[in-house]
Amino acid sequence: MQSVLKDAESRMGKALDSLDKDFSKLRTGRASTSLVEDLMVDYYGTPTPLKQIASVSVPDSRTITIQPWDRNAFGDVEKSILKSDLGLTPINDGKVIRISIPPLTEERRKDLVKVAGKYTEECRVAIRNVRRDAIETLRKMQKDKDITEDDLHKGQKDAQDVTDEHIKLADESLAEKEKEIMEI
Repeated sequence: MQSVLKDAESRMGKALDSLDKDFSKLRTGRASTSLVEDLMVDYYGTPTPLKQIASVSVPDSRTITIQPWDRNAFGDVEKSILKSDLGLTPINDGKVIRISIPPLTEERRKDLVKVAGKYTEECRVAIRNVRRDAIETLRKMQKDKDITEDDLHKGQKDAQDVTDEHIKLADESLAEKEKEIMEI
């Protein structure tokens, strides 16, 4: 029974890690390499993460520079940035691609908060699915007489406690991100 709960807790932790990764891709007022480094670029017909075909850096708080290692990749990198939902415009000078991060408008900030909320809800659903799987496993164990009915009820309560704890952490992450986005 403990192994089922430990597995559930680790899977819930992975859902939170995924949420943090999604949040890192959300644009706040500052430049960050995580905004673009996982963008998929159609590189010679193969979707490739940008960080595998170029060096990405942040020379100042409002600029991202991308330097593809292959000169032929400049056009593909620009296309993938324009196609992304980041709302950024790349400037290519032949040696390096620069992206200026404009200050966010109030409307764009509210849109980003909604996107952050959507990511958080997806995380909550993932956490609840893990709880459901754990409880189903415990019920099957009880049906197979591996655990008693009292153990089943205790296991269900423990699974719910772990779920509540992880959902609270997801909500705290959302509150932090909202604060960061709305900060001018």
